[in-house]
Amino acid sequence: MAFQPYTPKPITDIFTNDTDINRRECRRVVPMRVLALGLGRTGTASLRTALKTLGFDDCYHMMSASVENPPDCLMWSDALASKYDKKGTFGREQWDSLLGHCQAVCDWPAVAFAKELIEAYPEAKVLVTTRDVDSWHASTMKTVNWRATESELKLVSRFDWGAGLYQPMLSKFWHEFWDHDFEKHGKRRFVEYYDEIRSLVPAENLLEYKMGEGWKPLCDFLEVPVPEGLSFPRTNDTDGFVDRCRRRNRMQMMNVLFRATVVGGSLAAVVLGVTMSVRRFWRR
Repeated sequence: MAFQPYTPKPITDIFTNDTDINRRECRRVVPMRVLALGLGRTGTASLRTALKTLGFDDCYHMMSASVENPPDCLMWSDALASKYDKKGTFGREQWDSLLGHCQAVCDWPAVAFAKELIEAYPEAKVLVTTRDVDSWHASTMKTVNWRATESELKLVSRFDWGAGLYQPMLSKFWHEFWDHDFEKHGKRRFVEYYDEIRSLVPAENLLEYKMGEGWKPLCDFLEVPVPEGLSFPRTNDTDGFVDRCRRRNRMQMMNVLFRATVVGGSLAAVVLGVTMSVRRFWRR
């Protein structure tokens, strides 16, 4: 992937609430305490909410880049280029820039850098969320695999600021991590990935967690109290995923249309002004 410079958010992007922080200029401000390296669609969004509830704030998730602060995608693209294309370097300094505001990280694309993150933050606790591979594969096919390959997002990314940052990064990650074909290789890579994590982290230092186990095993592992009177969160269900993505596409296209209207209106005003000036000049 070619290096992509930072560009600020257009002032005409009024239909989305994205922030515009250039992480390349950031540094670590809180310690990294938890590496939650389970694959996406294993409950990582629910885990993110749970970790933030327990005080591990902020917790990085794909949504941090996709719908919260799209310029993050620039650094993820840098990391992907370093790992898969051998272009540039991406080490502790760069991770601290990208994740320096976070005490925890989960979900993809972070899972593509499990070894690198474990080496960068040896003091952090490591856990993985997991589930039955067949149900996971079916869920991912209907959600993230669809999102990573959908033609509508590709179209929007040609015109919208946020989508233009997100789609190339997502496509690169999805292509590389699943050996170019999630449907064919996803289940094999699932097994290989969790075996890799187990080889990197001693069993006594690793928590393997499944949704439905509640607060206690998580809190015991992280050495924090169990929240009183709070049910364990459940978010980012499969049924609503596609609708949320399509709504995001629509709002981004509204940004594009509004920008075209503003620019087109301004251009028309300039042309009209010049025409009237020329007419006044020739009347003299």
